[in-house]
Amino acid sequence: MKRARIAAVGLAATVAAVALVATLTPMGANAANPGAAAVSCTGTAWAKDATYNGGAVVIYGGHTWTAKWWSYGDVPGATGGADVWVDGGACSGTPSGDPTASPTPTSSATADPTTEPTDPATTDPTGDPTTTDPTDDPTTDPTTDPADDPTTAPAGGSKKVVGYYTDWSTYQRDFQVKDLDTSGAADKLTHIVYAFGNVTGGKCAIGDAYADYQKTFPAGESVSGEADTFDQPVAGNINQLRELKKKHPQLKIIWSFGGWTWSGGFGQAASDPDAFAKSCHDLVEDSRWADVFDGIDIDWEYPNATGLSADTSGFDAYRKLMSSLRSSFGSDLVTSAITADGNKGGKIEAADYGGAAKYVDWFMPMTYDFYGAFDADGPTAPHSPLTDFAGAPIKGFDSETAIAKLKSLNIPSDKLLLGIGFYGRGWTGVTQAAPGGSATGPAPGTYEAGIEDYKVLKTKCPATGTVGGTAYAKCGSEWWSYDTPSTIAGKMTYAKQQSLGGSFFWDLSGDTSDAELTKAVANGLS
Repeated sequence: MKRARIAAVGLAATVAAVALVATLTPMGANAANPGAAAVSCTGTAWAKDATYNGGAVVIYGGHTWTAKWWSYGDVPGATGGADVWVDGGACSGTPSGDPTASPTPTSSATADPTTEPTDPATTDPTGDPTTTDPTDDPTTDPTTDPADDPTTAPAGGSKKVVGYYTDWSTYQRDFQVKDLDTSGAADKLTHIVYAFGNVTGGKCAIGDAYADYQKTFPAGESVSGEADTFDQPVAGNINQLRELKKKHPQLKIIWSFGGWTWSGGFGQAASDPDAFAKSCHDLVEDSRWADVFDGIDIDWEYPNATGLSADTSGFDAYRKLMSSLRSSFGSDLVTSAITADGNKGGKIEAADYGGAAKYVDWFMPMTYDFYGAFDADGPTAPHSPLTDFAGAPIKGFDSETAIAKLKSLNIPSDKLLLGIGFYGRGWTGVTQAAPGGSATGPAPGTYEAGIEDYKVLKTKCPATGTVGGTAYAKCGSEWWSYDTPSTIAGKMTYAKQQSLGGSFFWDLSGDTSDAELTKAVANGLS
């Protein structure tokens, strides 16, 4: 949901990539024909610290190699490994390009989906950056066109505790579905959103086939304690989620599509929303995993606005797409992660979220990433403020403003979930302890500069103060902001006071081994 989020950069191995690999020369084929002339090494040199998508071509050991699926650190030709690479035969000459066939892990891929912010702070807000009056009328009448499908979403129920689990968590992060069981998180969650499926060619599509249903887990990494077999029809994360549901029958699993990287496909999808909705239903309800998923989540960043690319599908497109999805999915869950840019002229005003509300079970406004080291020199500011605060760089960049704006569109309170980030954003070269200081750039992070998991920050850089209902920390020359169990308690009090439907968080891999933050959300809503 943010730039991975939001959307898994450098990660997904698509079905097309797997099919491509199937046509490649088997390993060692050229070795069997020593008379064959070696081709020129025109690819990029393999690098141990780079990530590669399925279908990526590299040069290593004087041979050309093609990745079957996503890879990080898998040496081409190594025995006893994951068998990622297919040998295309010997080549001669010096490989071209830098030995970084793909970016090093970022929060959008193997790393953390909290990479570059996409909501509201990644781009300057349009229009007047003043706080939106909750009583303002939307720019366009949000009443749904009677021609739209009349099927409506079920009324909201008890408080939701919703956590995103990313398909790439199984790779470098080594955060497996089993960890949701052993940490105690699964006992507290009501829903898990599995991210991400792709949106391409006007259809929903598999995002990473290997992670989703091909990877086999040994007994020690399996929820059931039993090892996967090489020939079982469905392995991977999806089968592990199936096993998790068996142990925790209260859990509902929702498959999310889009995210920052793959939101560019929604424009084409919106041109024929009924066909798109049918493709999504066919995939989510595929007989191989229909028992696992309870609905669909749409993370379109952003309808009729600019994210990674500019969307020009129009004000009505989002509403019509959600209408078609509701029609296709019937009483199954239909949810959506949406912008939290509540300023006047901001992204909330760009699409008919008010009109779409009748088709969704709930919205998840991404109330985090308002500020961060994407503004390298600062000023330092909390990335997920609940409220406005003195010295805020942009007035109205806070959760309270976003929620008020969405309510002003006549969206029921119980269809709004408050967003929490299980990570922090930080700067380095900071001398001022309080917010508002200057910086020289992003602070170092495990997977990406400027980003770090809560489970790391709680000991590496403990909180030293609070501002706007969230925490910040100054340690050495670094300055970080993130939520703690204490600030989450305050945010959940706000959620209950506002009669919100609950809370969601991005993402579960950032929590501690005993699910400290997940438990804080659940306990705060109880």
